[in-house]
Amino acid sequence: MQFLNQSFKIFGSTIQNLRYRAYTLSNFRQIPQIQSLPEEQKFAIEVVGHILPFKTNNYVVDELIDWEDIPNDPIFLLTFPQRNILYPHHFEEMAKVLKNGSSEERINEIANKIRRELNTDPAGQIKHNIPSLEGEELIGMQHKYKETVLFFPSEGQTCHAYCTFCFRWPQFVGIDEFKFAMRETKRLIRYLHKHPEITDILITGGDPLVMKAKTLAKYIRALLEADLPNLQTIRMGTKSLSYWPYRFLTDPDAGELLNLFREVQRAGKYLAFMAHFNHPRELETKAVQDAIMRVRETGAQIRTQSPLLAHINDRSEIWVKMWKEQVRLGCIPYYMFIPRDTSAQHYFSIPLVQAWQIFRKAYQNISGISRTVRGPSMSAKPGKVQILGVNEINGEKVFVLRMLQGRNPDWALRPFFAKYNEKAIWLDELEPAFGAKKFFFEEE
Repeated sequence: MQFLNQSFKIFGSTIQNLRYRAYTLSNFRQIPQIQSLPEEQKFAIEVVGHILPFKTNNYVVDELIDWEDIPNDPIFLLTFPQRNILYPHHFEEMAKVLKNGSSEERINEIANKIRRELNTDPAGQIKHNIPSLEGEELIGMQHKYKETVLFFPSEGQTCHAYCTFCFRWPQFVGIDEFKFAMRETKRLIRYLHKHPEITDILITGGDPLVMKAKTLAKYIRALLEADLPNLQTIRMGTKSLSYWPYRFLTDPDAGELLNLFREVQRAGKYLAFMAHFNHPRELETKAVQDAIMRVRETGAQIRTQSPLLAHINDRSEIWVKMWKEQVRLGCIPYYMFIPRDTSAQHYFSIPLVQAWQIFRKAYQNISGISRTVRGPSMSAKPGKVQILGVNEINGEKVFVLRMLQGRNPDWALRPFFAKYNEKAIWLDELEPAFGAKKFFFEEE
């Protein structure tokens, strides 16, 4: 069945069928709206796009970006590389080889050199989170918290569009040692059998919903058909509702995909979408609103999360609007994160004290039903560290912190204190308060 140039009535509204078209570094100059940008800005996209992954699509370009507000439009900043995302010396190094007309081999050499100077292992995702089974490392899985394992299906290691802040950028730049992916589920299921403490599996990437329904079904049904009484929840980390809601509406296998979600429910497992929404604009189109309704109709629950991003959503009123609209659409606000310590952290991060102030002010202006959200939280090497606030204790100004999740489950919800630092943007910039030499988790 062909869907191009057709319209469908879904939940009382007319949805235009779109055929997905990706824009990457090789063809982004073909985007009609790009033609009006200054040549300097187009060249900057090319420079950054040779180092960090760049992909967007026709839905993002035509329905989400306000091209009258360039370069300040939040969705443009979220999807199109900006010059200042790179450190100046990295930008100039790549710009020089491009201007010189260097060979592709030389360009890749410089790109990989720069990439290795960025943090490719935030929160120990490669070095500390990879589990093993019978002496073999399971590349394609991560097991950081006792109850939850992450699974990276090989066919899902891309996205409908890439976010410029993405902490998993090393997955997408073609360097094998940075990748983690697995094509079959046998080892995953064996690992789950040997670890009955695991109740949740998070299928992530990339984005698992770039896969065809029949491909995703191979992974899902293998889990449902295995004898895994400990497995209660299947989660899917996805940006598809934001970047390609037609995945659930008019893609050729949309109905098959939704039926797969129903299958999970009928098997007695809980299906949860960990949906990424970074700005209220992503919730405004009829396509995304109808897609949310279709997903919820299957019995799946949608939880929402986003990092707090300078230039994009660093005002409390943006979060109030986003959380209220999410609740209106039947979603559950879940996390406000701090941007991880990799690649473009310097561009997107704000001081931790300011992040706490934004969260607190937003929290004060939403009803109790929206206060399911937790944050601001850093997914750091020891665990998810929440900033509870700033206080003065015995004459010393301190950050009050706690761990929502920890590598050691005993660390969860233990309050601890750090010296006040108005410039700190990440955990490793904080020092223990009250003369302590180390934070409690560092002792272990």
